[in-house]
Amino acid sequence: MYPIMHREEMSGGTVVLNEIHAPQIAARAKPGQFVILKANETGERIPLTMADTNPGSGTITVIYQVVGASTRLFKTLAVGQGYDDIIGPLGKPTRIEKAGTVLCVGGGTGVAVLHPITRAFKQAGNRVIGIIGARTRGLLILEDRMAAATDELHVCTDDGTYGHHGFVTDVLKTILARETVNQAVAIGPVPMMKFVCAITREAGVPTLVSLNPIMVDGTGMCGGCRVSVGGENRFACVDGPEFDGHKVDFDQLMQRLGAYRAEEAAIGAEHACKIGR
Repeated sequence: MYPIMHREEMSGGTVVLNEIHAPQIAARAKPGQFVILKANETGERIPLTMADTNPGSGTITVIYQVVGASTRLFKTLAVGQGYDDIIGPLGKPTRIEKAGTVLCVGGGTGVAVLHPITRAFKQAGNRVIGIIGARTRGLLILEDRMAAATDELHVCTDDGTYGHHGFVTDVLKTILARETVNQAVAIGPVPMMKFVCAITREAGVPTLVSLNPIMVDGTGMCGGCRVSVGGENRFACVDGPEFDGHKVDFDQLMQRLGAYRAEEAAIGAEHACKIGR
């Protein structure tokens, strides 16, 4: 078992942080990599990119949004309890180098993935500008940690309850108009990453994105996580999860994600009908 050492609920309990004792993974993990967790023997395998690691204490930190049966099961786990299985670190780590000025853009729970990458770019000697956003103030996460990891942090909310009233792309355009940016990273909802990349492509700024398609085994065998990058099929679990955002076919990715969600809804409706009979 991999015990939970610290647990924290965010965004009114819809987002949960778990700090988990997994010393072998913590010793090897790098920013951008992910793990696959299973709560119990019959549980579903869920991939989550690590929000932090601490080799000294042997812990890894994951942050997840409660959206389905498996994450609801995760939420029931208290400090002292834990996960039956964790596999990792998986995927390729972020290529961190001294580029100059790096712009890190995150939305929703994507900020959890963005945080260690932002910190690593800062530690590499870059000037780092951060932009984080959420629908409303109560859904913002890790603002303090992102502030500590950046030279300049901008916060946005769609409804204007905190920070800039509007989208992260509004602030992105302002920053690109005022100065030269050498590298960008965008992590969050697929539409957000798509629009960020459209803007940075026009500005000629190389942009990394972290993708989270449906994933089963994490070894490239199932093919569920395939994405089109530069006209070629790539597997997010072994070739990613990070890719050149200017080459990703975001429309195809959204279609595939939508197809899975439609299938899940159909299965759920069929199950409900059977129960009602």
